[in-house]
This record gives sequence, C-alpha cells and structure tokens, in this order.
Amino acid sequence: MSVAAKPKLAVYKFASCDGCQLSLLDCEDELLAVAGEVEIANFPEASRAVTPGPYDVSLVEGSITTPHDAERIKQVRKESRFVVTIGACATAGGIQALRNFKDVREFISLVYAKPEYIQTLATSTAIADHIPVDFELRGCPINKYQLIELISALLRGRKPNIPKHSVCMECKLRGTVCVTVAQGTMCLGPVTQAGCGAICPAFDRGCYGCFGPKETPNTSSLSAWLKDNGGKSPDELVRAFRGFNAWAEAFRKESEAHE
Repeated sequence: MSVAAKPKLAVYKFASCDGCQLSLLDCEDELLAVAGEVEIANFPEASRAVTPGPYDVSLVEGSITTPHDAERIKQVRKESRFVVTIGACATAGGIQALRNFKDVREFISLVYAKPEYIQTLATSTAIADHIPVDFELRGCPINKYQLIELISALLRGRKPNIPKHSVCMECKLRGTVCVTVAQGTMCLGPVTQAGCGAICPAFDRGCYGCFGPKETPNTSSLSAWLKDNGGKSPDELVRAFRGFNAWAEAFRKESEAHE
C-alpha cells in the first residue's frame, strides 16, 4: 500500500531582514509538529537541501526592490498552489518603502562609489503588487502562533482564524490602560491590526503599527484626536504613519495628508 506524499512547503526571501523566517524557526516544538505534517522542501534559512517544486504552500518574506526580484516572484507564483506573504515587507513594502517618498537615485549616488552598477527599482512594494496572493500574514515580525494556525488551516482546507480587530482590543483584554488617553502618548493602536498582544502599550509605549492597518481604519479621526487632544504636530503625525507599514494604503494616504 503506497503512502500519500506529504504536502510540500517552501519559504522564499526577497528584500527583508529574515526576521519573519526566524519566527518560523522559533516555533521549536510547534515546528516539529509542522515538519511531521509537511515536507519542508525549500527553506534555505534552515537547510541547504532543496526539493524541486511545485509546492503546496509557499511562504514569501520580503518586498520587491529589484528588476530581478520582480521576475523571480512570478516564478514563485507559477510553482505554488498557495502563496502566503509573511511580514510587513511582503505585505506592505516594509520599512524600506520609506524610499518611495524620495528619489532613490539620489540615495544611490550618495552611498555607492559606482552607482551605475546598482540595479534597483524606484520603489519597494508588496508582493501582491506583482502577483496574486492567497493570504497575507501581517507583522514585523509575524506572530509565530498565527503562522502555525495559517499553515494548519491551509493544509486542512479551512479558513485561518486570524484576528482582524485592532490593537486596542488586545489592550482591553490584557487590562492595559490606554497610553494615549492617560498620557497623551502617540499610539496607532486604534487603526492597527491585532497580533502582537499589545506589547508596546503594556510597557507604556505607543503602538508603532507593526501589523499594519486594520480593516476600515479611521486614520483621519485618530489624527484629529491626536492633534486636538494630544497636541501632536503635522510632522509628528507624518513620522508616526511612516514606520514599518509606511506604504500600506491607509497609512500612506494619512501621512501624505499632513505634509
């Protein structure tokens, strides 16, 4: 009697810091359970062994910043049943998307002795701007438990149980006093998707928006409150929305509204 082949999992890196891939490695015991259910066929961060595609699930970390990567991601799509983008770089362009607000050619001329050897795009963009994506997993870095839930759901043909509410809900669940109301601290919690456990507000710091905009974020209302009640300047609001998810549409438009 033949044994059914395990689903094949691949992990790809584009322009990123590898932090989201490390989140998968940090799963430890949970990763062993995943390894028992799937064949980890292509994961350079973990092993030099590579099994050729096609793959059932491909996790993609990083943004598209070069002409080469703009073509390479198309090949990833061709050989993958499901493509899942993981982390702020892959889902919104990442911190490197700050280049999108300036002339990247000026940066290149200042940094490199031979700018003519540098091949780069004018912008850093999300994977979904280049290919169809089946699911986006937010965060900088991602929540490793959400990653395990996502892989499990895809393998079993069910919808992933990933929260869509804001970080404010997480603050309430852990009993954290609102740092904006109590202290006037700049905080993107009301417009940021949950997933981190509200760790920054728990230590008296405002949310930096690591998980990107939540569904239907009312960014203009938050900005108005921060200006009228928190005394925040337009420059402070621009800097707040231009963080790890600066090129996410809702955050980008709100930052541009205060320039």
